[in-house]
Amino acid sequence: MTIVYEIIFVLLAYLMGSTPTGLLIVRLFTGKDIREIESGRTGATNTVRAAGLWAGLITWVVDTMKAAVPIWVVRSVFPGSHWVEVGVALAAIAGHIHSIFLLEKDPQGKWRLRGGAGGAPCIGATFAMWPLSAFIIIPIGGFILYFIGYASVGTISVAVMSLLIFSMRAWAGVSPWEYIFYGLGSILLLGWTLRPNFQRLLQGKERIVGFRARRKTG
Repeated sequence: MTIVYEIIFVLLAYLMGSTPTGLLIVRLFTGKDIREIESGRTGATNTVRAAGLWAGLITWVVDTMKAAVPIWVVRSVFPGSHWVEVGVALAAIAGHIHSIFLLEKDPQGKWRLRGGAGGAPCIGATFAMWPLSAFIIIPIGGFILYFIGYASVGTISVAVMSLLIFSMRAWAGVSPWEYIFYGLGSILLLGWTLRPNFQRLLQGKERIVGFRARRKTG
């Protein structure tokens, strides 16, 4: 029966990750539908564009907790079940990216699941697995976002740093090796959803943010 409960926890993590925080916050702050603004994503970056910095910050904090809380719960219920921790972490990120609550038809008439890019829940999951990671990922990711100027690069850097952190910690014998697969899985999830951004980046059409955007407009 244990495996049944573990599967249930993974499904619940997906549902928690699917909660469209940005959609709810933007509606509360402005009454608008974030899906009709800029990128149409429901993550913190687009929430800032739609409703301002405070709305984006609230969304970011909640979205990080959507992945952190399931790991903490699993750790207390199934101590030492690192594979389940990895499962709920990836499920929460997948739910954030492909929310079951945001099922709709695209302009071509095909069904799709919408959501955010996955950066915030990835940070939350990594933090839950190793709290000190926040002192690495947040400043470096913030530096990349602000000075390199591409939200997509900043987002995927979170997953890459997670993989590097857990690979080095596993090699040093201070972290479960299963967490390496969390890092790999998060790169695949975030990389897949950011495909359009990377394509625009190669074409020189990706939106610039941060210091470079200020310098350009200044």
